[in-house]
Amino acid sequence: MSDRTVEITQPPAPPPAPQAKPKQTGTDWWAEAKGIFWLVLAVLGFHSFVAKPFYIPSESMMPTLLTGDRLVVTKYPYGWSYVSPSFHILPFIHGRLFGRMPERGDIVIVKPMDQNSDYIKRVIGLPGDRLEMRAGTVILNGVPVKRVAMPPRMIPIDVNSPCAGQLEPHRVIGADGKPYCQLPIVRETLPNGRSYDTIDLGDFAVDYYPAITIPQGEVFLMGDNRDQSADSRVPMEEKGLGGPVPYENLGGRAEFITFSLDGTSAWWNPISWFTAMRSGRAGTSLHPARTGE
Repeated sequence: MSDRTVEITQPPAPPPAPQAKPKQTGTDWWAEAKGIFWLVLAVLGFHSFVAKPFYIPSESMMPTLLTGDRLVVTKYPYGWSYVSPSFHILPFIHGRLFGRMPERGDIVIVKPMDQNSDYIKRVIGLPGDRLEMRAGTVILNGVPVKRVAMPPRMIPIDVNSPCAGQLEPHRVIGADGKPYCQLPIVRETLPNGRSYDTIDLGDFAVDYYPAITIPQGEVFLMGDNRDQSADSRVPMEEKGLGGPVPYENLGGRAEFITFSLDGTSAWWNPISWFTAMRSGRAGTSLHPARTGE
């Protein structure tokens, strides 16, 4: 038997345990700022390229839209242009990304050429159309747009719909003893079969418009409250659109009403946020019906 020396090796020592990071005290303001930045960026991106809320500030689209209505406007149906960002800070740029023309009857938001605010109007004429207006009747390509008198619309009078100015003679007391604005309604049907109601208060200067051919890349817009709308029939000097507008100036299409306020709410009174709600308007579609629908 030979003598052997057995060498016993010690196992390697385990690595030292990582030291725990000291707990931070107080607020990480840089992380908070980054979180807020990305949140704001996401909201602005959604508003600019997908959809945004819109508030109706005037009576130019009555009876379809009332002052105090809140809408959803989608930004993508006509593609995107220089007016798509939430803030109108870009100069005029020709063309649209994935652009297409609206349909007759669409309700659209539009930026006037001389202003940075948004208007809301209805598309009546498209590029190449021969358009004129005589005694309140729109004539497209030599054919008068169909107009049918409808029963008067009874709109409750409230702070946002006071039935004042040219509408004041139409104040009545309803069968329930409450005040209403009894408005004369004429239903128009465009050549593509889309129908909607307009208000016809009588014979006004805006009921007449000389015949024009709408240039390529432009659209002719009008409000449903025909005698009280600063639209394509009205010069820019009078806060109108000054004729057909480039389709680059369309900011989106109105889809539906989310809710409507009568003007009595106050920010400091949460109860008034609910009592000021107009009933029956939430969820109303703003796509005009087609003949037969």
